[in-house]
Amino acid sequence: MTRTDVPSGARADEPVGLRAVAARHALLPLRIFLGVTFVYAGLDKLTDSAFLSATGDGSIGELMRGVRDTSAIPALVDLALKAPVGFAVALAIGELLVGLGVLAGLLTRVAAVGGALISLSLWLTVSWAVTPYYYGNDLIYLMAWLPLVLAGAPYLSLDSVIRSRRSRRTA
Repeated sequence: MTRTDVPSGARADEPVGLRAVAARHALLPLRIFLGVTFVYAGLDKLTDSAFLSATGDGSIGELMRGVRDTSAIPALVDLALKAPVGFAVALAIGELLVGLGVLAGLLTRVAAVGGALISLSLWLTVSWAVTPYYYGNDLIYLMAWLPLVLAGAPYLSLDSVIRSRRSRRTA
């Protein structure tokens, strides 16, 4: 394929071919996985009446009290314990917004920073004491967010649609 035969959706200055298409869309599976996972996590929390309680089995309050003494930052857990239900709702809404933002590719870097911060706070509190460290999934999620923080969603995203419209207006 020559540079004059540019496939739909590609720019004239980009390489073409299967390898180039795969490279352009390499972050898409990560976006889909993290987006779906965080949307699911947020909805799961918002629809779980046991989780959205200050006390009792499966509650956010019970979870926070259980990890307080083994967390890396007990003060962060203490802060959450001041209003456990409010914290649980904020966490769930945050996960939902992060997941939707990454799936749609809207403000992707901002959403990915949000996902990374959620994962970091969960790692430093809930899964800090997990041994060996690689059994704790929050650290893995934190690392998975970093490519999206760095690269955003340059293809198949609302960010790319907005960027394209802006460049057409200025041209």
